[in-house]
Amino acid sequence: MIAFEVSDMTCGHCVSTITKALKAVDPGARVQVDLATHRVQIEPTESDAAELGDAIREAGYTPVVLAGADRISEASPVKGCCG
Repeated sequence: MIAFEVSDMTCGHCVSTITKALKAVDPGARVQVDLATHRVQIEPTESDAAELGDAIREAGYTPVVLAGADRISEASPVKGCCG
C-alpha cells in the first residue's frame, strides 16, 4: 500500500480528480481517499510511488508520500480546485 498526504485536496471534486488521475496510470489500482485527513491510499497493480505521485501532481495537487516511503519532491504548492 502506498499512502500520500494531499493537503490541498479540499472537496469531493478534488477526490474525484485525484482518483481519475491515479486510475489513468494504474487502472487496476485500488484507491481509498479520506478527505477529512487528506490521505490517499493506493494498492497499485502496475505503478510505483513515483509514478502515482506524478499523476497526482499532474492533476494539480501536491502529494507527500507517507508510511515510511521516500518523500517525493514537491513542486511549488498549488491550491486545490477550490482554492
